[in-house]
Amino acid sequence: MTALLRYQTALLVRSQRWLAPVLLYAAFVSVGVQWGQPVLDSLGYTAAGLLPVTAWLVQLCVNQEPPAARTVTAAVVGSPRAHLAALLAALGCAGLLGVAATLTVLLISKPAGADNSVRVPPPAAGAAGLLAVACCVLLGAVVGALCTRPLLHRRGWSVAATVLGALLALVTAGSPANTAVTGLVTGSRTGTVHFPVLPLVAAAALAAAAAALVCRLASLRAE
Repeated sequence: MTALLRYQTALLVRSQRWLAPVLLYAAFVSVGVQWGQPVLDSLGYTAAGLLPVTAWLVQLCVNQEPPAARTVTAAVVGSPRAHLAALLAALGCAGLLGVAATLTVLLISKPAGADNSVRVPPPAAGAAGLLAVACCVLLGAVVGALCTRPLLHRRGWSVAATVLGALLALVTAGSPANTAVTGLVTGSRTGTVHFPVLPLVAAAALAAAAAALVCRLASLRAE
């Protein structure tokens, strides 16, 4: 699996297809996060933007191999392992991007609530921000995995489903990503740090279930 992860990551890096989602996310953060803003608001904004970016990266990794190379890889290690490696490579890249963005936000944001009357401890804010990032990355991976092959092969349907799925994952009440981001934003009003532990557990469970489903389908369609 380590070799497969290196292989999938190298393919993504060398293809330079990662530039589009990463640059779009950088522009999103640079526009929405300004120097001296309340830290929890900025962390919530930063985490939310990662969900569609992760879905995009997942689709890039899953579809980056030429069909002939994909067939060879599946014959050597099996379709489920090959598909899982692509998902994990995208998840790792999105996670690194989220950590970098969170650290940047902590450096430039004001450690206070929205009304500037309550101080917010940066370590606690950073921990809550990373948990929210993890929730959004995992939900983004779920959306990306379910909206591309082996479930959807047509690019038009895949793009439309990804956009709709990412939007619903962010705005639907009860969604782990929505709960995590909302917790940061509402906590900023009182200067209270909420740690989205339960949303993270739910997001991890959904990600595991989605990965098991698509890897199983990849195996069946390769037979």
